[in-house]
Amino acid sequence: LAQASETSQERLLPLRQVAEMVKVKAFELRSKTSKELLKELDDMKAELAQLRVAKVSGGAASKLAKIKIVRKSIARILTVYNQKQKAEARKEYKGKKYMPLDLRPKKTRKIRRALKTEQKYAKTQRTKTRESNFPMRRFAVTM
Repeated sequence: LAQASETSQERLLPLRQVAEMVKVKAFELRSKTSKELLKELDDMKAELAQLRVAKVSGGAASKLAKIKIVRKSIARILTVYNQKQKAEARKEYKGKKYMPLDLRPKKTRKIRRALKTEQKYAKTQRTKTRESNFPMRRFAVTM
């Protein structure tokens, strides 16, 4: 009888209250370490597996509504974790000559292939000598 009353109570929970129980905030996740994030990710995945079992066995409506929230929470955790990994990689490669492709600026293929400004305006020694020996002539008459 006690279990029956618990399930009926569970069914009466509004969806908003269910969302507040599970939903994780990205700014809270950013303060955690990578190990803590991975632990929380495992917990969420285990919870999602339990909720899917409850769905198949005809669980309460609140559990079914919770599936979406848990999935979004998993996505949030993974996003924050990947951002942390990328930030660490950027820090590690800062100032190095070569950088992994995914850390380089994307831009467009054309811009990436284009010459840098110093390369574009570089002049050979011969050109520099010719320009200094034969400067542009100045004319007094203008049109």
